[in-house]
Amino acid sequence: MRAMSAAGDRFSQAEAMVRQNPEVAVGVALVVLITVAVVVVVLRARRTPGVKFRRLLADEEEITVLMHPNPDPDAMSAAVGVASLADQVDVDATVQYPGQIRHQENRAFRTVLDLELEPIKHVSDLAAESVVLVDHNEPRGFAGADGVLPMAVVDHHPGDGAGEAFTDVRTDYGASASVVAEYFRDNDAVPVPPDKHASETGSSLTLSTDTATGLLYGILADTKHLTVGASEPDFAAAAYLYPGVDQDRLDRIANPAVDAEVLEVKARAIAGRRIEGSFGVADVGGVNNVDAIPQAADELIQLEGVSAVVVIGEREGTVHLSGRSRDDRVHMGNAIAAVLDDIDNANGGGHSRMGGGTIEPEIDPTGETESETVDRDALADGLFRAMAGDV
Repeated sequence: MRAMSAAGDRFSQAEAMVRQNPEVAVGVALVVLITVAVVVVVLRARRTPGVKFRRLLADEEEITVLMHPNPDPDAMSAAVGVASLADQVDVDATVQYPGQIRHQENRAFRTVLDLELEPIKHVSDLAAESVVLVDHNEPRGFAGADGVLPMAVVDHHPGDGAGEAFTDVRTDYGASASVVAEYFRDNDAVPVPPDKHASETGSSLTLSTDTATGLLYGILADTKHLTVGASEPDFAAAAYLYPGVDQDRLDRIANPAVDAEVLEVKARAIAGRRIEGSFGVADVGGVNNVDAIPQAADELIQLEGVSAVVVIGEREGTVHLSGRSRDDRVHMGNAIAAVLDDIDNANGGGHSRMGGGTIEPEIDPTGETESETVDRDALADGLFRAMAGDV
């Protein structure tokens, strides 16, 4: 009783003080409001990107998950991962891409995992207005791409593109698949082993075997089996995914049948390579399968004494370049970009270890003049200078 009486007396005293000094009450109220606001801001700041992304998806009815032109396993796996996350929050997701899926590894990836991917040629082909870009940060490769304002961007490549509501570009990661794997982990999703059903995990959010297998292969493909460009988060993501991976399907994706032309182009690159110091350039001439060009570059960079290489090929008038570097002095993306910057209808770029570019033919719409051919010997000379730092 005494305690209650004392508490009542203190309350009465406080009430009297507030009446006598109303400005004190206002000050106290402001302090409380500011404290609450700070706590809210801190809690929001601590919310992980994966949780933020899931909540963003949950606010939509349907989305388009858009990959870059001619998508590779990293792009496909990241896109399918985003679609899976959307599906689990009751959002319809359609995975789309411009260009083609040609490389035997990419075709095997799609077939083995039975992926539903839709090609597009025009902005009107997009399945939904809300677009999530994965593995690139600026829409490209189809008519009207410049007019697309993505809702979200999930990527690991450098660039200036951003999403209207969400941007997560981690250039220190080896693969976009690692970022998407983190999203599942941020939301406490449980990987489903290949011999179990999702209902057996006891989790409201899961990571299916198909998605886990795809994401792991996406990481392995973009980091050369965690040996090139991989960071600690890539290893952590691979460890998180591993319990849900189907080893048999992983092996089938990794070891597809090789197209005969790919072997022929590799042979032409090796036989016709031009070497200056530790740098190499190989012109393989005309090809039907342009994906053979980067595969030839992968082959040449393994040759003893070669630290940086560019392979040049041509298909239907367009010159394609693919470069690889294991030389810290040679930023391959910058080297190719520097050479192509001075050429009309050309563009190129990439990472320090990997780069590429194209030179489109100049066509006279009147048909009165023939398109000019690219001087590939001069192009090779320029590439050697760029790799040597003479640009």
